[in-house]
Amino acid sequence: MPAVVLSLASQLIRFVPPDVSLPLLCLLLFVDNATFAAFSTPLLLAYAPRFEPWQVGVFGAASAAAGSTVQMLMFRWILATDWAWVKRFAPSRDRVEKALASSPSATFLAIAFARATPLPDGPIKIVAAAGRYPLPRYFLALLLGGVPYFALLAWLGHEFPVPPWVLLLLVVGVAVVFLFERWRKRVRPGPA
Repeated sequence: MPAVVLSLASQLIRFVPPDVSLPLLCLLLFVDNATFAAFSTPLLLAYAPRFEPWQVGVFGAASAAAGSTVQMLMFRWILATDWAWVKRFAPSRDRVEKALASSPSATFLAIAFARATPLPDGPIKIVAAAGRYPLPRYFLALLLGGVPYFALLAWLGHEFPVPPWVLLLLVVGVAVVFLFERWRKRVRPGPA
């Protein structure tokens, strides 16, 4: 079984472009953050070491922040619909707006710190979307949090190159955690 997995991994690695330009990396970061926002770290570890850390920090973070801002617009649109499944996940708009209004700087810092770490920031995004957090402020928080994180990943990848098979394992790990969480939420019994 391990031989089959390694063979499959080596076949998949052949499809990964060996080199990308900085604009293409920025485009990939934009698309990733505008959609699922799950592959920024593997993208950065794979391709960012080819560039100066400051370039990846500034341009990569700006591209990812722009993509996340587009994602925020999509979240707002979805939360504004009357779909029943959305109502289960969406927090109360009144409570969220009060919380955001009472401490806008804390919200800004939470968004910036969430971007500056590899931890998932989905709950913060949903709260910001439900509370209609200002998009320019959201973009700025993501940019300020993303610059040091992206530059650090570029530097780490340059100083300590990550083999492609490790990146593949990272991507598979993200997918497994995502699928496990979906399964766990489906089999969880409802309130009694």
